[in-house]
Amino acid sequence: MEQRRQYDAVIIGFGKGGKTLSSALAAAGKTVAMVEKSPKMYGGTCINVACLPTKYLVHSAQKLASSCRSFEEKAAAYKDVMIQKDSLIAKLNKANYNNLAENENITVIDGKARFLSPHEIEVDNGSEVFTVEAGQFFINTGAVPVVPPIKGLKDNPYVYVSETMLQLKELPKHLVIIGGGYIGIEFSSIYRQFGSEVTILQDSDRFLAREDEEMADAVREQLTKQGIQIVTGVKIEAVEQEAGQAKVLVTGKDGQQIFMADAVLAATGRRPATDELNLEAAGVKTNERGGIITDEHRMTSTPDIYAMGDVVGGLQFTYISLDDYRIVRSKVLGDGSYTVDKRGAVPYSTFIDPPFSRVGMTEKDAKEAGYEVKVARLLASAIPKAKVMEQTDGLLKAVIDAKTNQILGMHLFCAESHEMINLAKMAMDAKIPYTVLRDTIYTHPTMSEVFNVLLTV
Repeated sequence: MEQRRQYDAVIIGFGKGGKTLSSALAAAGKTVAMVEKSPKMYGGTCINVACLPTKYLVHSAQKLASSCRSFEEKAAAYKDVMIQKDSLIAKLNKANYNNLAENENITVIDGKARFLSPHEIEVDNGSEVFTVEAGQFFINTGAVPVVPPIKGLKDNPYVYVSETMLQLKELPKHLVIIGGGYIGIEFSSIYRQFGSEVTILQDSDRFLAREDEEMADAVREQLTKQGIQIVTGVKIEAVEQEAGQAKVLVTGKDGQQIFMADAVLAATGRRPATDELNLEAAGVKTNERGGIITDEHRMTSTPDIYAMGDVVGGLQFTYISLDDYRIVRSKVLGDGSYTVDKRGAVPYSTFIDPPFSRVGMTEKDAKEAGYEVKVARLLASAIPKAKVMEQTDGLLKAVIDAKTNQILGMHLFCAESHEMINLAKMAMDAKIPYTVLRDTIYTHPTMSEVFNVLLTV
């Protein structure tokens, strides 16, 4: 006899948006099922295979960079750090599971989910298959790494993606990173500080092409200064195995080149994890990259089915998943007044050394959009707190609407930029003129007081 279970709401994927929504729905008296295909992913991508483990490595690498000298010392320290990282993530994973499982209105179900109809999914947990029915479904399955179709790349034992790289127990003497985007440069900074020789290979001639060119040049200069080799405008022809290493063959303006590595990281982006969901059975439409198409309330093409976070496509940040939760909550538990359109500019940070943070437009974007702009620039070495911390590398840049004095974009490449950028975001959302940040009284010495000087334009 077919086993069937019924709930008011089913959430597929234990991500930030999904887990937060499950608690809100449960608090509203609804019965909720949280379906997660892997016990290793309780809590979602961020805490298990992305933000938190990588930031733990960032922090650890920065501490060890000055305390260990030989590669052997660094390799031993790296092993210990990876053990400590795993312990931390296991605790967070368990805490996230308990937070939902201990709620009497929430049932955590392990297994792979696929739609049978708009109000039914089939769940396969490896030992049994059963059907789950619900009035509402919420998809929060995240994204998966993209592995480009490079000859020899897919099954090479020395090739990793971001998630498997976090399980690498031996520090590679030489790491080659395919892809010069945000994931690639963050891993490059981490492993360079641990002591690896690092080479970044990318096909585009322009480094960090989505960023302000002036800022991208500053980031590239700093990474190069730290000993990271950045090779642009090359095509990866193949990745082979040779004498216990990976052999990366590329062609570019200098002809064919060969790079030998102990590990190769394929950091070529992530795509929405929708392949296993059988969305067609539910009438849920996707775009060309597999991202689920939603309206301003994150409702899909099928009523009562919503999608949140990376699975939608676009910006892939855990705080976007959290904000998607707010949008969905507003619709299903509130008045629907909060929508995607009200989100405003989204800040982000890349945790290299120093961190690079941005919110809003580049100077080029603003001019092309028809704004009359004024631009402020300042070297990080001019900031007193940066001198105190002996972290004076970097560049800061603000793009201002000359007619309204509104901040159009803020680009911060300096120590503590990941904290400072949130002030700019708040000012932009509140439509506060840049002069307010300029004339605010800040405590001293702090990094945020740089707005007193930077914004004197």
